[in-house]
Amino acid sequence: MAAPAPTARATPGGIALRDGHSTLLTCALDDDIEFWEKEVQPIGFDGGDAVDTTTMHNTTVRTKASRTLIDVTEATTNAAYDPGVLDSILAILNVETTWTITFPDGSTWAFFGYLRVANPQSVAEGAQPEIAINIQPTNTDPANGWVEAVPFLTNVAGT
Repeated sequence: MAAPAPTARATPGGIALRDGHSTLLTCALDDDIEFWEKEVQPIGFDGGDAVDTTTMHNTTVRTKASRTLIDVTEATTNAAYDPGVLDSILAILNVETTWTITFPDGSTWAFFGYLRVANPQSVAEGAQPEIAINIQPTNTDPANGWVEAVPFLTNVAGT
């Protein structure tokens, strides 16, 4: 049985973001929709639960394998809003289109998805009203025969 060999951490390339301000979320169907991002959770990636490969021939540990396909996780934002956004939301809810996350350095992450949830939060005196928004990635291009399409990153110079 071979033991795994240790690997030393190398210095990463690129430039780390120093501040999250101003990260924005844009819908191709309504690029000036009436909300103002306060927090943005970009899409992420999830490899899924491990595949159990344990057999009756294992003697000490359970064995596992990684899955083949990757899930792209939802993007979310908490935002201030104009009550008129509710009409805009109804116009794009569940409509598949391009969404873009723009990072403070100008890099963008474009992906296909749809507005899945728009939930106004409790409104109280002394607090700015907010709406919670969830964007579900679909990973398919609705304009090109629903072919598989992974999120596309555009880096700015120097990253």
